[in-house]
Amino acid sequence: MSNTASYNAVITVVGHDRVGIIAQVTRILADANVNILDISQTILQDVFTMIMLVDTAAMSLSNDDLRGVLTDLGKSLNLNIQLQHKVIFNAMQRI
Repeated sequence: MSNTASYNAVITVVGHDRVGIIAQVTRILADANVNILDISQTILQDVFTMIMLVDTAAMSLSNDDLRGVLTDLGKSLNLNIQLQHKVIFNAMQRI
């Protein structure tokens, strides 16, 4: 990611790999007008992991509403999906 790119939230997805995870998560973000600035995903054995840096400045939902939609998706797919403001994410990485 470019050092000049501005992101204000981090979304992490972890769980058992299956078809369509990226499609379903990114569809929710597109519908909410959230711009994905950087995305990285990998599969370690059968564990899917993804991290996205996103810009929510033009988002059509509140942070709590988006968090709820992502949490519901995570429950339906047996995934852990977290939405964190970048300040909180960065602070947790320093602990």
